Amino acid sequence: MRGKADLTFAGLLLLALPSQAQQPTPHAGYVYPAGGRQGDTFEVTVGGQFLDGVHRACVSRGGIDAKVIEHTKPLTPAQLNKLRERLRELMQKRTAAFQQQTARGGQGELNAAVNVVWTAGDERVLAELREKLATFVRRPASPAIAETVRLQVTVASNAEPGERELRLATPAGLTNPLLFHVGQLPEFSRQPARVRADTPLAQAARFRVQAIRSTPETPIEITLPATVNGQITPGGVDRYLFLAVKGQRLVAGAAARALMPYISDAVPGWFQAVLALYDANGKEVAYADDYRFQPDPVLYYEVPKDGDYVLEIRDALYRGREDFVYRITAGELPFVTGMFPLGGQAGARTVIEVQGWNLPGEWIAHDSKAKGVYRISVRNAVSGSNRLPFAVDTLPEHIERESNDDFTNAQAVKLPIVMNARIDRPGDRDVYRFSGRAGEEIVAEVFARRLDSPLDSFLELSDATCRQLAANDDHEDKSTGLITHHADSRISVRLPKKGTYYLRLADIQGKGGREYSYRLRISRPEPDFQLRVVPASVSARPGATVPITVYALRKDGFTGDIALRLNDAPRGFALSGGWVPGQQEKVRLTLSVPESQSESPFRLSLEGYATIQGREVRRPAVPAEDMMQAFAYQHLVPAQEWLVQVAGPPRTRRPWKISSGHPVKLPAGGAAPVRLSLPVARFASQLRLSLSEPPEGIAIESVSRAWDGFSILLRADAAKVKPGLKGNLIVEAFVERAATGRDGSKRTAARRQPLGTLPAIPFEVVRR
Repeated sequence: MRGKADLTFAGLLLLALPSQAQQPTPHAGYVYPAGGRQGDTFEVTVGGQFLDGVHRACVSRGGIDAKVIEHTKPLTPAQLNKLRERLRELMQKRTAAFQQQTARGGQGELNAAVNVVWTAGDERVLAELREKLATFVRRPASPAIAETVRLQVTVASNAEPGERELRLATPAGLTNPLLFHVGQLPEFSRQPARVRADTPLAQAARFRVQAIRSTPETPIEITLPATVNGQITPGGVDRYLFLAVKGQRLVAGAAARALMPYISDAVPGWFQAVLALYDANGKEVAYADDYRFQPDPVLYYEVPKDGDYVLEIRDALYRGREDFVYRITAGELPFVTGMFPLGGQAGARTVIEVQGWNLPGEWIAHDSKAKGVYRISVRNAVSGSNRLPFAVDTLPEHIERESNDDFTNAQAVKLPIVMNARIDRPGDRDVYRFSGRAGEEIVAEVFARRLDSPLDSFLELSDATCRQLAANDDHEDKSTGLITHHADSRISVRLPKKGTYYLRLADIQGKGGREYSYRLRISRPEPDFQLRVVPASVSARPGATVPITVYALRKDGFTGDIALRLNDAPRGFALSGGWVPGQQEKVRLTLSVPESQSESPFRLSLEGYATIQGREVRRPAVPAEDMMQAFAYQHLVPAQEWLVQVAGPPRTRRPWKISSGHPVKLPAGGAAPVRLSLPVARFASQLRLSLSEPPEGIAIESVSRAWDGFSILLRADAAKVKPGLKGNLIVEAFVERAATGRDGSKRTAARRQPLGTLPAIPFEVVRR
């Protein structure tokens, strides 16, 4: 038996576990417009799938009220036929009413038994039916975003500007979060778009030809500064007309990919926005299809003369879809293109040099507090600038001294240290010299791309004879879920002998400039960890237990156990299997929720703590969504809040409980029992228990009754499982039932009906 066992007394589960038939997970694919101005009230459309019964919109960080107005989904063929029949009936009624009115006017003969009255309500219903039939799509272009929900959104006048997260709540659960912005500039929004037919990628060339040959539509007139919102449909090109004055330094930045960093891999794929600026004669005067290593374009232009200008946005391949949503901010807006240094020391004030467009000055000061990465910006008289990351560390900080381009002129440094420097011209190289001891472990790590620097670093360690000992180009940092090209370098090496060593740093592409800043940490290992909890939106029936996943992002060789616990959780919430075993980077555990439902989602906080070098270290678990890029690459995309919705019929029986809170000692090649307490009820032989995603070689061997519930016997295959393996086992309960005909004959194969998840069972494989 592999991971599954029968219960001859399974009725006890039927009472203890609420029926949890598999329901599709609600999904939100886009929100349009993806933001609004402080103090405004406006309508928003959310496209998605499996949104039946949507009743609430949840927006993070407060200051925004969102109410559900309407949910619309594609018509089924049966619904279409009913609408057509209803339309036919109304048309007949209107015809009869018209004929009756005509007969009265002409004093013709009337049938006194029939009095047909056509009302304004009938006319309104007729118009609604015609609209629904006119928009019917037999096969939606994108089923994952075919349903729409209209919201009325009010942004408080004092709502904090910046990014929020929007989720929809349905009886089946919460959707994934979508980014929603609070702005301060006047907003212009086009009407929501609707793509009514499939548009294969192969048609992109046809759309491009059509767009070039067609007469451009009249641009929408706007006044700068402003934020404009739109959606790009297949072959679509959106244009905005504005008046500019000589000497204005215009900045136009598009948020497109930033609004939805990852979407389901499907045709036509990601929105690759392109910006172009035209003068009054239709001549293109500026163009941008990206911004450095980021896919969303930013366009700069110093206006040479007064006149009308047109800002244009489209997809690079003339593709389009409802979720090709954009927000463009344009005007004499502050925009920081670079700063130096990229960080500072905790507890000190750092003076930062900034460069860019429309900045109020060349220097700003930042009071660095605790270790971490913070977002900073500048303001001019119009608005705030883009926000850049600023790293704060506890190690001593120093500034690079030029010229240190080769081994002869290498800059001497004393470890530990963080060097703040630039590759300030193409082909530049920075070399640092330090002394080391035999057996000493050294970590050298570059922070540049993770701090929005365009530097693509290459790092090399050499000994006193200039012989290379280690080198690295790209090092993946899984905590940066929005970076698809990990361009920062990292070296970890144990020095072979006492002596002098050299670190040489350069841009792998030979580029350079004032904006090519970096921070280089050189020190002994600093063991640490970060945590991510997935998913960011959890949905459960009252009293149920649901699986979640916690990822441990270990740093500088930390391999210890990490204990997990909820912080100030409301009564009724409990973790089972709350640990990440040493050496492991991922663990599944379970969350049990209260036995009564709640109108609003709960905001929970999860924390991990571990002993590192004799001291306790605590780190928050950042909520995240596990997203896929290009069918292969997984990214833990961080979210702002960890929300849990508890909705549905409440449970009336107490939940399962594991008799021991300690990990089960499971001998390799042997078996171990697990006791679960539960009041025994009637029997039902159809019930099954199975392990969900167990380690290979661990299975349920048998299940037997016990005085307070039952006992599960777990077995470990010695050929597949080695002593020292630790983790959690997730057990799921279900019933297999087959449909039968009237004569009692079996008509279909047995189907699995899920009943629920049991609390996670911690285990450790030991020697027999």
